[in-house]
Amino acid sequence: MSVPGRSAASPAKSSPSTTPIPSARPVPSAGPSGETPPEARTEPLSAPAHLRVHPVDRAFLDLERTRPDVRWDTGGIAYLSGPPPALADLRAYIAYCLRDVPLMTSRVTGGRRPHWRPDEDFAVEHHVHESVADGPEGWDAALHAALNAPFAPGAYWGVWLVHGHADDAYAVCYRLRHACQDGSAAAMAFRAVLGEGEPSGRPVPAPVRRSAVPRRVAAALGLAAKFAAGTLVRRYRPVAGFAPTGERRLYRGRVPADTLRGIGAAGGGSAHDAHLAALAGALATWSEKARVPLPRATAVLPIDARRPDEEQTWGNRCFALPLELPVHIAPAHPDAARWRLDHVTAATRKLRGAAWRQAIGDLVRHMPARPTAWYMRRVLSPRVTNVMATSMPLAERGSLGETQVTGTALLPLLVPGHLFAVGLSFFGEWAEVSVVVDSGLPLGGELPDLWERAVAELAETAAPR
Repeated sequence: MSVPGRSAASPAKSSPSTTPIPSARPVPSAGPSGETPPEARTEPLSAPAHLRVHPVDRAFLDLERTRPDVRWDTGGIAYLSGPPPALADLRAYIAYCLRDVPLMTSRVTGGRRPHWRPDEDFAVEHHVHESVADGPEGWDAALHAALNAPFAPGAYWGVWLVHGHADDAYAVCYRLRHACQDGSAAAMAFRAVLGEGEPSGRPVPAPVRRSAVPRRVAAALGLAAKFAAGTLVRRYRPVAGFAPTGERRLYRGRVPADTLRGIGAAGGGSAHDAHLAALAGALATWSEKARVPLPRATAVLPIDARRPDEEQTWGNRCFALPLELPVHIAPAHPDAARWRLDHVTAATRKLRGAAWRQAIGDLVRHMPARPTAWYMRRVLSPRVTNVMATSMPLAERGSLGETQVTGTALLPLLVPGHLFAVGLSFFGEWAEVSVVVDSGLPLGGELPDLWERAVAELAETAAPR
């Protein structure tokens, strides 16, 4: 069964880290601290004097200004086994870790040409909090309190220590305004704090010759026209029978990572293709059970467009692509699972190629601010897309002091008007799906179970006969 905050199995072993970790890193102690550490502040001495606010960052800042009633934040949760640290110790530990990601102590300054600059008034106490459960039965309430808590005034991100339901288990919830970090940058922050600084598994464009520049320019312009046109032809009506409440809830499911990889490889695609095909199957079944008509479903797919030499810890370098999910194939059809996988694999084939990834990277690098803001408004509009679907490889293992990370959950952006947001994280030997829904969505808590069943159907289809 998939339940909110479900704990995960023990992590797999990891390969040695390629990023050096200071030996003097403080270790958070478990339980009440005998002596409160001094006030923990960071000095962003190694942070650059300024960093340009990227057009995608500015697009999210514009969305925040135009829709201040909406939560434009994303993030993730790490579930750990062992006694939780004291809040003061966690604050001291996070303050130390910020030396490796100094841009997290920055703020936006400037008008027409905004930059990220070091925040002289940064205090870790405004960013690291706790949510205490009222005994074993209070876990869900404490977790969702952290999920829905507002940021401190002036803060761009926050960490919540969620504990109190058990002596040997707790969670760390990291949330941030999307204007500050995309999924790749947020995952890097996760690894810096809990994953021993392991490098990302993200694909990056390969270096190219100068002679290829004209072809690259033409490809980027063609891609821009293609996707801009794609946001103009789709028109969705609001989903009938769904009245949003503004309260977000998290539900989780999981399958072995090798299962998804095997399904994807058998269909000539990737694990992410298998995930999207299972998501389409889960949506089709959910629509029937919840009696919510869903003739079409289009997911927003964030694509990491960073170059190998680009800063990975801060800012947005992603491009959002719409992908229609094959929910029109009836669940009762005997070949429904295979048809969904074939449909998704065919639709994403170009995305797996070097040419399209290079074109997307060039597009994100050079796209002006106003067209970027227009495109982001269009592709996130509920009349164009109605599901956010992202995925991220996190790490092979993680720890906090003597406690070990046993599971993870992405917290993808829940766009206003969307049905839900789904995140797929690869941690250790598991592929973990997290579904963020508005509490008013009918049967929203069943989506991870339905996804797991759809993965099982795909596995049977992909198995050799």
